[in-house]
Order: sequence, then C-alpha cells, then structure tokens
Amino acid sequence: MAGGRARAVAAQGFTLIELVITVAIVALLASVALPVSELAVQRTKEQELRRTLRQIRDAIDMYKQASDEGRIRKSIGDSGYPKKLEDLAEGVDDQKSPKKEKIYFLRRVPRDPFNADPTLSAAATWGKRSYASPPDDPKEGDDVFDVFSLAQGKGINGQPYRDW
Repeated sequence: MAGGRARAVAAQGFTLIELVITVAIVALLASVALPVSELAVQRTKEQELRRTLRQIRDAIDMYKQASDEGRIRKSIGDSGYPKKLEDLAEGVDDQKSPKKEKIYFLRRVPRDPFNADPTLSAAATWGKRSYASPPDDPKEGDDVFDVFSLAQGKGINGQPYRDW
C-alpha cells in the first residue's frame, strides 16, 4: 500500500514553484534572444543597402562611361550622367548602333531596404545628388550623380545611413 501512495503523489504534476521557475527561465531566454534577432534583421538590411548602393552607383558610372564614349546623346553643357534614376532601367538609345538599340544599365531600380512606404516608386525611395551639388550638402538637380539612403539613424558601424 505504501508503494501505491508514492506513485500517486509522483503522478500529480508540477508544483507552483517549478512552474514559476520554468516560466522565468523561458522569459529570460526570450529577453536575450530578442535583441539578437533585431540585430540580425538590422544587419541583413544594412547588407542589402550596401549591395543596392553599389549596384546603382556602378550603373551610374557605366551610364557616364557610355556617354563619354558617345553612345548616349547629350546636349552641350550636360554632365553625361542620367537625367533621372529610372533611365538606368528604362534604357537609352545607343547612338553608335545602326538599329538604335537600347542600352540598359539596370534590370530594375532597387528600393531602399530601409524605406517601408509601398506607395513610393523604387526611385523615389532614394535621395539623389546632382553633379553640380556639393558632397556635404547633396541636392537634386539636372542629373543623378549619386544616390544615398533617406533613412534616419545610424548603422551598426556608427555611420549615418545617409553617408554610406
């Protein structure tokens, strides 16, 4: 009979103290994991920002090179940079091609990964600097010489996203 009581007591379940300790341990682990996951999300967005900035800037440089080679029509006084960011994806007529085929520099204009506004076009998510604009105070103008993120805040490296 004594063996039956011991089994009945053991089969009753957890005590309140055991449950509280378990919940406290789970809460502690969750509070440690949340900042780590937020950091991972931020790092992923920053990697995407670096990649898209490099992609757009390379396309702008290729456009300028094609302009300097006479493949893109430009007027007197033009810098040779694209008039708008969309020109990189929409393409421009190749002046050296007998069929006037288009030259494309991007498949599509990528969005700024830190801009979550779905109503904006991809090109509108970027800040643009014209060739005539000083680097310390970038402004839009007659062409697109460079792009930058409009996101507020700083990256993991301490640099403001705008300065990348």
